[in-house]
Amino acid sequence: MMLCLVTDRRRLGTALRLEAREWIDAVRAQVFAAAAAGIDLVQLREPDLDAADLLRLAKAVVSDTRHTATRIVVNDRLDVALAAGAAGVHLKERSFPVESARALTPPGFLIGRSLHALANEGVADEADYLVAGTVLPTLSKPAVTGLGWVGLAAVVRSAGGRPVLAIGGIDLPSIPLVAASGAAGLAAIGAFIPGPGQSLSEFVQKRVIDMRLGFDSAHPVP
Repeated sequence: MMLCLVTDRRRLGTALRLEAREWIDAVRAQVFAAAAAGIDLVQLREPDLDAADLLRLAKAVVSDTRHTATRIVVNDRLDVALAAGAAGVHLKERSFPVESARALTPPGFLIGRSLHALANEGVADEADYLVAGTVLPTLSKPAVTGLGWVGLAAVVRSAGGRPVLAIGGIDLPSIPLVAASGAAGLAAIGAFIPGPGQSLSEFVQKRVIDMRLGFDSAHPVP
């Protein structure tokens, strides 16, 4: 099972008015906990940061995870990803073509793509992996109908064997349905954020174990 943490410092309780050092430290702590728990991929998704602050954050988490198996990708900012020495970039559905990014990157550089509708699958050509969703309505996007499980399975079938990660509205009880769709795993924001008073490292460790157990309990449909 492939797991991806998508960062959002605002969900960590770090208000935008806080000093940069404070929110950088908060994101670093979450990413380090994710790496220690064996999460495969971390997508730095902080779209309101300017390039300088995003680069500072990206360099910090790349350094923190250098001796782990976790790979860092930067959301849509190829320039920042390259400057920080990140493992890759994650492109939005409406971002520039994957082949354009590929022409500017070294061998082995990871390029992912978001896909929100099966009708737009052409934008994902040549991507190394896809993040498909929103699968189900979420608190952040309650009006979005979502792909649903049938739509997710259709994306998987059209992906040509590339890993597809489900995102959006997925809780622990529904993880077997992710596996049954044929998806390689999932990406999430809130699922890796502990509640008040909970230990960050212990929460993430347990959540990763529970997710993998739930995924392994199911088998993809033919």
